[in-house]
Amino acid sequence: MGLSILMVAAGTLLMVVGVIGCIVPALPGPILAFLALILISIPGAWALFPVWVLILLGAIALATAIVDNILPALSSKKAGASKAGIWGSVIGMIVGSFFTPVGTIIGAFLGALAGEMIFNKENEEPLKAAMGVFKGTVLAMLIKLVVTGVIGGFFVRGSIRLFA
Repeated sequence: MGLSILMVAAGTLLMVVGVIGCIVPALPGPILAFLALILISIPGAWALFPVWVLILLGAIALATAIVDNILPALSSKKAGASKAGIWGSVIGMIVGSFFTPVGTIIGAFLGALAGEMIFNKENEEPLKAAMGVFKGTVLAMLIKLVVTGVIGGFFVRGSIRLFA
């Protein structure tokens, strides 16, 4: 029983950090949430979830991490952003994340705009490029939140089953 409580507590911490990781760049939110499922599966003797569910959720978490890295870049390229706009967006997200989750989103947009205006002066439509980066970033965040939410539902269900 003690191991179960410890694993659920550690898993809960991973879930919370996973949700934060959906908004804060550099933290792989869905992967951390998936690791929470693995943690509670250990004291549950791997019987809380069918193996195929764990494999599927793990694959989805991994795919989400990959999409999170690709989607903003694809969206920004489509809108004509340069590497300066993309890096500006990343820096803006990091700085904005110190304020609020909304700050992360606003920071991504303002960082992309600043990157385009300062380092890519030949771009005649920096606002369009910044919007492309912004859209890709927000869409990636939403995908991560949905996937982490689904994994969180499994985590809650598994935690309840662990103590039932």
